[in-house]
Amino acid sequence: MTSNKHGDSGLSKFYRLLVDQIRHEFTASHQYVAVAAWFDDQDLPQLAKFFYQQSLEERDHAMMIVRFLLDKEIDFTLPGVDAIETDFSTPRDLAALALRNEREVSDQFQLLAKVARDEENYTGEQFLQWFIQEQVEEVATMSTLLNVIDRADGNLFDVETFVARDMVSDDNGSQSAPSTAGPATS
Repeated sequence: MTSNKHGDSGLSKFYRLLVDQIRHEFTASHQYVAVAAWFDDQDLPQLAKFFYQQSLEERDHAMMIVRFLLDKEIDFTLPGVDAIETDFSTPRDLAALALRNEREVSDQFQLLAKVARDEENYTGEQFLQWFIQEQVEEVATMSTLLNVIDRADGNLFDVETFVARDMVSDDNGSQSAPSTAGPATS
C-alpha cells in the first residue's frame, strides 16, 4: 500500500475500480452504522442489531478486497469514505435507502466483473464471484425487509418480531468467502 503523490493512476482500470470499491464498502459500513443508530435511538433493538451487523459485513467486504490487493502485490492508496445520509424520518426511509445502496453495489460488482473479463484478468474475475452472489442475497434481504415494513403498516413491533425470527444471520457463505486483511468482524 502506498501513500505516494500520484495515487493509483498507474493501475489498470480493473484495479482502480477495485480500489474505489473499497471506498464504497467502507462508506456502506458507515451508512449502516447511521441506520442502526437511528433504530437504536427509536428503541427498536432488533432492527438496530441487524444493521449494526450489516455494517460489520460491509467492513469485512472492504477488508477482503484489501487482502486481495495485498496478495496480488498491487500498489494502491487506501481511499477514504463518502458522505452518508443521517437525516431520516421513518423506518421505511431507512430500508429503502439500504435497498438502493445494495442495488448500487450489485451494479458496481457487475461492472468490476465485466472490466476484469475485458482486461483478461481471470484471477480478478474469479475473486468477484463470491461478491456477486453475496449481492443477490443482500438485495433480496433488503427488498424483503422493505416489504415487511410496508405490510406492517406502522406496527414496528411486528417488524421487530420478523427481524428477530426470520432475519437471523446463519453465516452460510462465510466458509467460501475471501479472506480479510486482519481479523474478520462478522
